[in-house]
Amino acid sequence: MAPRVTIIDIARAAGVSKSTVSIVLTGSGRVSPETADAVRAAMRDLGYVYNRGAANLRNPKSHVVGMVINDLSNPFFAELAIGIERVLRTSGYIPFMANTAESLLRQSEVVRSMREHGASGIILCPTADSTGREINELAELGMPIVLAIRRVAGARVSLVASDNRAGSAAAARHLLALGHRRIGYVGGMARMAVRQDRIAGFSEALAAASVAIDPTRMIECAPTKDAGFVAMSALLAQPNRPTAVMCFNDVVAIGAMLAITRHGLTPGVDIAVVGFDDTSEARHASPALTTVSVGAGDLGERAGQMLLRQISGAATGPETHIGEARLVVRESCGAPAQSRDVA
Repeated sequence: MAPRVTIIDIARAAGVSKSTVSIVLTGSGRVSPETADAVRAAMRDLGYVYNRGAANLRNPKSHVVGMVINDLSNPFFAELAIGIERVLRTSGYIPFMANTAESLLRQSEVVRSMREHGASGIILCPTADSTGREINELAELGMPIVLAIRRVAGARVSLVASDNRAGSAAAARHLLALGHRRIGYVGGMARMAVRQDRIAGFSEALAAASVAIDPTRMIECAPTKDAGFVAMSALLAQPNRPTAVMCFNDVVAIGAMLAITRHGLTPGVDIAVVGFDDTSEARHASPALTTVSVGAGDLGERAGQMLLRQISGAATGPETHIGEARLVVRESCGAPAQSRDVA
């Protein structure tokens, strides 16, 4: 095995001191461009790779920020992550991303690992089972933290989320205005705070129109395309099936539309379908999906900015940003063409 190249070897090859090599590696001081070029050339010639992770362990203040995402298979969270990364990159921070797949154990493991590697802060899209106690404990250890998309009861930290209640109410009012009275709701699990908020907006709109909610048309399921397909198939099997369905998110809605088509029906003609999030997939679905736009990328940018304020000490306490939720009418709800707001 070839001997490990050290910064002493680099210094000798470049004809400079060990401290000069260290300055070039870390960017912690100034050297002439010629000297820096000589050091980098020596590194290339000797095959030296700087172990930045080890350096960060020696220096607890790194330029790494953790992004802990609960479901990267959902295009919404991918768009959110891109927004976060855009802000971090322009500020000189490197995102370290992990997908928990809704596992609380996995979330605890990756958060601990990020702390051990000296992450400067964490943006957390919490699992459905997260508790305010564990998040507060993390904040009390001095870790800058921002919750993204999902609020957690009792958590005393910054939050970036969309106006789920208002968005769902607007979507429900739209379906009511189109004449629907048998309206179902598909997707999300009861323990999810986001579902609770969206169901609240849905229920308020129906109550205001004196339309009763039929519990048999309120179907819980995982927020995935496959689960949306199965849940919608169950609704279609009912003798008095709904004429419209609101879905927890776009992924569930697309699964629901696939089920409708598989049963020989046409979304937007036989059954109106509305999603939530306005992902790129919603715009390119067939038919194009009516949904609630929340600007995932913008929310990600806001979360990144909020975390950077904490890291720099500019934030004086927890902040909350609730982003606007706007109904975007397309083909899947069967609205007249002139009423469509095509994004």
